[in-house]
Amino acid sequence: MASPALLMRVVASAYSVAEKAATIVRNVMSAGDLGIVEKAGPNDLQTKADRLVQMSICASLARKFPKVTIIGEEELPTDDVTEDLIEDGHCEEILKKPCPAQYTGIKEEELVIWVDPLDGTKEYTEGLLDHVTVLIGIAYGGKAIAGVINQPYYNYEAGANAVLGRTIWGVLGMGAFGFQLTEAPAGKHIVVTTRSHSSALVNECITALNPDTVIRVGGAGNKIIQLIEGKASAYVFASPGCKKWDTCAPEAILHAVGGKITDIRGNPFQYNKEVKHMNSAGVLATLRNYDYYASRIPNTVKESLVP
Repeated sequence: MASPALLMRVVASAYSVAEKAATIVRNVMSAGDLGIVEKAGPNDLQTKADRLVQMSICASLARKFPKVTIIGEEELPTDDVTEDLIEDGHCEEILKKPCPAQYTGIKEEELVIWVDPLDGTKEYTEGLLDHVTVLIGIAYGGKAIAGVINQPYYNYEAGANAVLGRTIWGVLGMGAFGFQLTEAPAGKHIVVTTRSHSSALVNECITALNPDTVIRVGGAGNKIIQLIEGKASAYVFASPGCKKWDTCAPEAILHAVGGKITDIRGNPFQYNKEVKHMNSAGVLATLRNYDYYASRIPNTVKESLVP
C-alpha cells in the first residue's frame, strides 16, 4: 500500500498532539497553580497551560514536519522544550482514510498550521471548563482545509465514570468526525456570541437578527461546536478580537460538514503565513441558512468593521 499523503499524516499527528495537549491542560488545572499572566488586560489572559501546550504542539509538529510553517497564539521561545512535552504518536484511524484527491500532492512547505493552545483561557481560569478547546488548524493556499478541536473537559459534569475529553477532526472534501452532526431546531433562531468581549456594536448586530435565544459562551472553538451539534443556529461576533488561530481549525470542520464562516461583511478568511492575525471585521458562521443571517446584518454594523 502507498504511504499516506502528507495531509493525512499531519492531521493524524495533530490528533495525537491535541490529545497530549488536553492531558497537559487537565494536569495544570489539577495541580492548582495556573500561573496566570495578563497580556493586554483582564480579558486577555495567559496561563501555564497556554504556554506548555503551545510548546508541546509546535515542537511536536515541527519535529515531524520541519518545513511546515507553524503560527501559535503565544509568543514563546521554541528552543527550551523538554522531551516530556513531545508527542510523536499519530491516530491510525485517520491514516487509513484516503486523502481527498485535490490535496494528495501537497508539499510540507505549502502548509501553514495555526495553533490556539487553549481557546477560552478566561473561562478556564473561572472554572467554566466545557468552554475550553485546543485548536490546530491546517491551511493550504490561504484556505483552512483541515482542523482538529480537542475539548479537554468534554463530559466533565457527567460523573466519575464518564470518559473525559474528546477530539473532533475534519478535512474538506472528506467530512468531520468525533461528534454527532445535528442541525438546530427548524424555525428557531438561536444566536451564540461572546461571553466576555461584548460591546454596543456586538449587541446592536444581535438585536437586528431578532433571535429567539442568545447564548453567551467563551471560545471560538466552543461556539462552532454549538453550531455543529445543533445548540445554536448562528455564531455572530460584530467586533475585532478573534484571530486566525481561533478560526482556522473550526472553519475547516464547519466547512467540511457544509457550513459557512466569513467576517461580518461576508468576506472569507485568508490563512496564508503573511496574513495579519486579527479578524478585524468580526465573525458570522452558520451550519445552515447562512444567507438568512448575512442578509440581516445592518449596514451600519458592516461599515463600522474594516477588514
